[in-house]
Amino acid sequence: MAEEQCVDTQDPFVLAEQAAAVIAEGTGVARHDIALVLGSGWGQTADLIGETRASLPHDAVPGFAKAAVAGHSGTMRSVAIGDSDRRALVFGTRTHFYEGRGVRAVVHAVRTAAAAGCRAIVLTNGCGGLRAEWAPGTPVLISDHLNLTGQSPIEGANFVDLTDLYSPRLRELAQQIDPDLDEGVYVQFRGPHYETPAEVRMARVLGGDLVGMSTTLEAIAARQCGMEVLGVSLVTNAAAGISPNPLSHAEVVEAGQAAAARCGKLLARIVVAI
Repeated sequence: MAEEQCVDTQDPFVLAEQAAAVIAEGTGVARHDIALVLGSGWGQTADLIGETRASLPHDAVPGFAKAAVAGHSGTMRSVAIGDSDRRALVFGTRTHFYEGRGVRAVVHAVRTAAAAGCRAIVLTNGCGGLRAEWAPGTPVLISDHLNLTGQSPIEGANFVDLTDLYSPRLRELAQQIDPDLDEGVYVQFRGPHYETPAEVRMARVLGGDLVGMSTTLEAIAARQCGMEVLGVSLVTNAAAGISPNPLSHAEVVEAGQAAAARCGKLLARIVVAI
């Protein structure tokens, strides 16, 4: 409870600076270059980017908490990017909006990454697909989003432009690495319950291609901090009403594990090229 109060009452950017200082001390690196937030199905990515040089439990860093979702890791890592001198700051879990810790906690990792020096961030997730051609295990670039949480991480009269929130440059780079990568509009619902078939139909009418419970608030916060954003979804299941089968988190985890090696290799190649 004290930790949650800390996130709610402190200036969020001051807290991010404090977290970045702890990360710098714990990893022995003053600055990191790229951050990754690994959602369901993306856990092997850090191993494929390069050598892990240091790791810290999430809950040992100010403002962070233990992983609350099965299939996520409770460790953040400082990873060498290929053979270069660059470092990736890899978050093995995220705080979801439905956990009730507040929007500041949801975007704390993003603000910490910016404070740690990261110029770009890769946001990944496991999601429901609205297109029949996207079988479970299909990675999809996020081209835009619909934020249906009713919330924003930006406080006060700070009017941030989101026109090209999901970097066209980074999406083009990703498609050069894998020309088969599709793009789609990601729709974030509040969760933690899955969407109803009617809500999925609504999302499709509004222009959505993917549905999930994360990412959009983080992306907005990253833009506010001046970072380039690459969003990548892993379709772990057909959304409600698309498939006749009931939805379950076990299905999400299973699909993520089945696609982990392929998606991890893809994302590692993208990160090395950024």
